[in-house]
Amino acid sequence: MKLVVGLGNPGRQYQLTRHNVGFRVVDALAEKLGWRWTEQRARAVLASGMLGPEKVILAKPMTFMNLSGEAVGELVRWYKLNPEDMLVVCDDLDLPVGKVRLRTRGGGGGQKGLDNIIHHLHTQVFPRLRVGIGRPSNNRMDPIGYVLGVPAADERILLSTGEDKAVEAIPMAITNGLASTMNIINADPEEEEKRAEKLRQQKERQEQARLLRAAARSEAVQKAQATQEPTNDAAP
Repeated sequence: MKLVVGLGNPGRQYQLTRHNVGFRVVDALAEKLGWRWTEQRARAVLASGMLGPEKVILAKPMTFMNLSGEAVGELVRWYKLNPEDMLVVCDDLDLPVGKVRLRTRGGGGGQKGLDNIIHHLHTQVFPRLRVGIGRPSNNRMDPIGYVLGVPAADERILLSTGEDKAVEAIPMAITNGLASTMNIINADPEEEEKRAEKLRQQKERQEQARLLRAAARSEAVQKAQATQEPTNDAAP
């Protein structure tokens, strides 16, 4: 059995905010799979079904973001799960808007919902799928006001793309495993292109250095040969 927890705040006024990425991702996954939010347990609403041979429960804590760990802790104990059998989906200020990262463990990074889950589970060892919301361009803007704000149209397009990628990642992680999914989800085409260009330039410099060394050796050999040639001053 696997537990997938989307983090957010209950209430229609929060539905479109940056902080409700987790709710939107599990809502979209439930709709894609045809699962209904018909269950309630441990101050969370649930939808469940099968992904291949695996029973999967989707959960949205109704405790509000900062107390997410209270609901998650109860769910983990009720279903007798190890924290490693859970995947938490949440927003992340430190990732660019729409970027997605899957990790098997780590600290909360200032994300209050993650921090509270770590507090209640007494461990940082559980998978988390983070969707970037970026930081405000105005450094003086209150972070709380930012995460509880609704993104503008252009930003919303980027965020929706990240949410769609997260929806694809969850079944992949459950059926194919975390390691192979991280290789796919965490790959950044731009970063890969930069690494490839850096490697090309490095190889080019190495080849230029090799050619210079070869030319220097050739010149040294020619000079040595010139100094060793016999002189023919005597007449025959």
